[in-house]
Amino acid sequence: MKRLVYLCLQATKEGQASYAHVHEIIKGLRKRGWEVQLFEPKYANSDTVPGPFTRLIAFITVQAALLLEVIKIKPDVLYIRNHFATFPAALLAKIMRKPVVQEVNGPYEDLFIAWPGTKMVAPLFKWLIRIQLKWADIVVVVTPQLGEWVQKGTGQKSIRVIPNGANAELFQPQAQLKYELPKPYVVFFGALAKWQGIDTLIKAVHSPQWPSEVRLVIVGDGAERVVVQQAASADSRIIYLGPVPYQDVAGIVANSLAGLSPQNNEGGRSATGLFPLKLFETMACGVPVIVTDFPGQADLVRAHNCGVVVPPDNPDALAEAVMLLYNSPSLRSDMGLRGRKAVEEEHSWDCRAAETDAVLQQLLSLKKEAKNK
Repeated sequence: MKRLVYLCLQATKEGQASYAHVHEIIKGLRKRGWEVQLFEPKYANSDTVPGPFTRLIAFITVQAALLLEVIKIKPDVLYIRNHFATFPAALLAKIMRKPVVQEVNGPYEDLFIAWPGTKMVAPLFKWLIRIQLKWADIVVVVTPQLGEWVQKGTGQKSIRVIPNGANAELFQPQAQLKYELPKPYVVFFGALAKWQGIDTLIKAVHSPQWPSEVRLVIVGDGAERVVVQQAASADSRIIYLGPVPYQDVAGIVANSLAGLSPQNNEGGRSATGLFPLKLFETMACGVPVIVTDFPGQADLVRAHNCGVVVPPDNPDALAEAVMLLYNSPSLRSDMGLRGRKAVEEEHSWDCRAAETDAVLQQLLSLKKEAKNK
């Protein structure tokens, strides 16, 4: 049996995109004969937000445990979800000549936006990330533009694009709604971060173009939570559910008019492309998506004609898109069917796991050939 050690220092909590990405890929690899052992901080499943010192200790202890396991079982591949603090593991693999795959989900700016204090030592964090990508045997990225960013910044040429996906069995058109929500509504779900366009969402509801009968349902948690709570208190058309169990999200999406991904270009992060998890999960539910015009999500929506593309930071355009779909049941249905078909054929997590397995098999073959020369 092939053995893979998976290192993820980012806290992955159920309901977040990172959790789905990590655990769905692992499930798919196990299905394909891989023995996978995940190393992550213990606070990943905690409701408390750890401080910097707690994080630092966790980074050390997790990688110390990984070191012992690597020495003990001698895995075939070390798979690292790229993080500045995974440098010790990457260095260990280089010394031990272990094949390494680095997975990159965003540029440096993601770190600096989420943790502004890190900007004070930005050159150090950039170097820690960049050197790991240079050392990697293969770098997996979630958008083509991110692949270009990696190659330009590190000189790395062995890059594979494997976007996010959706659990097509959980997220499907017949998913049951477990909450009492007034219909019709559109839905935003995911991390309430600055780059998600939360302010644009709220302003759109107050636009003259927004259909008065349609509610906006928001699901998730994050830095913009207070803003959302205040907006929901001031306007009955905005309904904030807070974070809900991952398995319950599908029913909320499947019963909506549309799923929204109004991301902005905070910190320039959208220049490297966007394939948010909510995009694929909404498509899987047979529901059209409304997305802002950035590489990745806009390209996918146009390619499959499964939603509406609007300019970023434009509440009126977003409201007009909601009005269009509200007034066009047949258009909604056709877009939803095309989105669901695209996920089933190309964009499920099982498809992504198959692509990841192919990358790993190729890596092992190349290493074997090099060893036999």
